[in-house]
Amino acid sequence: MISAGPFERYLSILGVEAAPPGLDHLTRLVGAQLMRVPFENISKLYLRKTQGAAFAPSLEEHLDGIEHHHFGGTCYANNPHFFALLQHLGYEVTMSGADMSNPDAHIVSMVELEDRQYLVDVGYAAPFFQPLPRDLDGPHEIRFGASRYVLEPQDHQGRSRLRLFREEEPIHGYLAKPEPREIGHFAVGIRDSYRDTATFMNVVVVERFFPGRSIRIHNLTLTESTPDVATVTQLADREELVRAVEHFCRIPSNIVREAIDGIGLEGDIYT
Repeated sequence: MISAGPFERYLSILGVEAAPPGLDHLTRLVGAQLMRVPFENISKLYLRKTQGAAFAPSLEEHLDGIEHHHFGGTCYANNPHFFALLQHLGYEVTMSGADMSNPDAHIVSMVELEDRQYLVDVGYAAPFFQPLPRDLDGPHEIRFGASRYVLEPQDHQGRSRLRLFREEEPIHGYLAKPEPREIGHFAVGIRDSYRDTATFMNVVVVERFFPGRSIRIHNLTLTESTPDVATVTQLADREELVRAVEHFCRIPSNIVREAIDGIGLEGDIYT
């Protein structure tokens, strides 16, 4: 029996069949990605500890992690592989960089479809279940729990600014730039994201989306959100954190325990 190619395997994991490019199909792909593939850095911590990793996993390794351990990844894994899937399916898509505290610290996709431009970001731990329109006349807003995401109209350089507000306080965001980039452009940023002092080496964050709700684990804080309300629970200790990650994301407890061993649980991904 001939095994399916990696993109056919990817589609099978998402539960979406291949189809000609179209907004309905793209929306199905984006929604399936968010609900099947979590945003998490457990896999990043685990790969660094067990393999000395300082690189993003290959597509095959990424799919293995999803299927065997219920991994997902941060933007450096989730967004480039989703970009490659869209490209394989025939979408007119560009991989682009986005500035955060540093230039090109984030990766997004920009899709030209049916005479419109869309921002696709499945690596920001955000409820972007649909492609976000870029050809805006005014701000495009998404509310979910205590968070409000605002995508602003393009500036004179064709850049799109996204702002995240929580409890109406501005806490994060990025500036997405339209210039095409190859994954090699981000090699230094990917390598640096594994340094001892890097954000994702000093924090635990897991965000999993379900129909109509999300679960966010940030160190010892568990936030359960619906579009209308957010409920916050403090986890007692590391072992309760391990159990919560396994319960909500099904990442095996022994992997979680090994990954977070020695992590201070004091970092903040928004600083």
